Amino acid sequence: MPRTTWRTTLLVSALVAALLAPTAARAEPRAGAAGTGGGIPALTDEHGRVLTLRGWNVEDKANRGDAALSAVTEKHFRDMRAKGFNFARLLVFWDDLEPRPGRYSQTYLRKIERILDWAEKHDVKVLLDAHQDVFGPAFGHRGIPEWATRTDGLPFTPRPDDWFSEYFEPAVQRAFTHLYEDEDLRRVQARMWRVLVGRFDDHPAVLGYDLINEPMGEVREGEDLATAARRIERDQLTPLYNRLADAVRSVDRDAWIFVEPTPIVGEGVPTGLGRIDDPKVVYAPHFYNTGMEAGADYDPAAGWIESYERAVTRYPEQYGVPVVVGEWGPLNNSLPNMNRFYRDAMSSLGRYGSGWAGYVWCYGGGYCAVDGTGAFRTNKELTAEPYAEAVAGRVRSTTYDPAAGVYRLAYDAAGRRGSRVTELSLPPGDWRVTARGAALVLRKDRGRTWILAAPDTHVTVTATRR
Repeated sequence: MPRTTWRTTLLVSALVAALLAPTAARAEPRAGAAGTGGGIPALTDEHGRVLTLRGWNVEDKANRGDAALSAVTEKHFRDMRAKGFNFARLLVFWDDLEPRPGRYSQTYLRKIERILDWAEKHDVKVLLDAHQDVFGPAFGHRGIPEWATRTDGLPFTPRPDDWFSEYFEPAVQRAFTHLYEDEDLRRVQARMWRVLVGRFDDHPAVLGYDLINEPMGEVREGEDLATAARRIERDQLTPLYNRLADAVRSVDRDAWIFVEPTPIVGEGVPTGLGRIDDPKVVYAPHFYNTGMEAGADYDPAAGWIESYERAVTRYPEQYGVPVVVGEWGPLNNSLPNMNRFYRDAMSSLGRYGSGWAGYVWCYGGGYCAVDGTGAFRTNKELTAEPYAEAVAGRVRSTTYDPAAGVYRLAYDAAGRRGSRVTELSLPPGDWRVTARGAALVLRKDRGRTWILAAPDTHVTVTATRR
């Protein structure tokens, strides 16, 4: 047919397909993920398109009660999207949501809703993360309410210069055991999730729910840490996640459920988690190195990233679930080898994951992604790469050469029943986008490009920085 007619027909069919596309998202195999044999599924959206999530954690740990979440503003989402990011892991705290047993803060829920509205406005997908650090306020941190903390009178010694070591204090470890094992605490935790999900299950910004951040547990006498972690994951976390997944599904049938191993996976230790009996589970490990967290530089020769990748891919390969890394990024980004670290990390994350959330989007020092002016802090700019937010078809390959400034996506376009529109995200700059095959570059808008392809065709998209 004449080219103008073909263009019109293709566009109309794409719009019709989008309207008629199935609404339930599902996981599809990742194509050619190095080191996995393509066996790890990818996230897909409600139109069946393969998703990639790139973004940051968003938090307010300093404020609570009436001031809770006041440090999170619309600027966070506007600025993240302007730099090419489409994903936020929003930290929420049970102690703020339910300060007294059975009394849920409507003010806190409204604040979460306002943040979700900002995310929707700027087209950022949100993961609601039930966050805890060192269990909760009973130990000077945030998370599980003090009224739900049971220690059996065991001791706790604060260690402000090494807060993570507080997880190994006897009182903290016993509190986790009670959370996992006490029937009444199981019920109130599930009830909390039903309340939270019931409020936001139909919000368009919500992608899913992270059931508990960095869960830990009680190390038994004679156990090394790796053995204890696998036991806790197998015997306590797996049942916990199945219980909480049931609670979520009693309210929301569509969102993704994110489950985390213990933080010990950061040392290259495979998880002991078992199967979570839900069709839409995402494995959500964190990607931290103990030495780097303590201030050491990255050592490329040590093989940590390679060891982590081998360990972290076992669970999703075995159980056929996607991977989204929920937190990563060192405290000190300006050490001599950190440029190499970010390049190696970005390459590794792209081989097996459907996405990641760096830690943390804030304006200042420390872990913050950007400074007070909104400019990336040293080496953090390496996280802003071109990527395909949503691919309408089967991904064959993606490559990016930072030195040359060239990104390529090859995919087999979906058949006539699927969506036709693929979306690219490009970091700030002057980019030229071309498409080969029966495809058109529809339009560009603020770092995003839409590609329209004919059904069942092979397409190659190239973005070149000019």
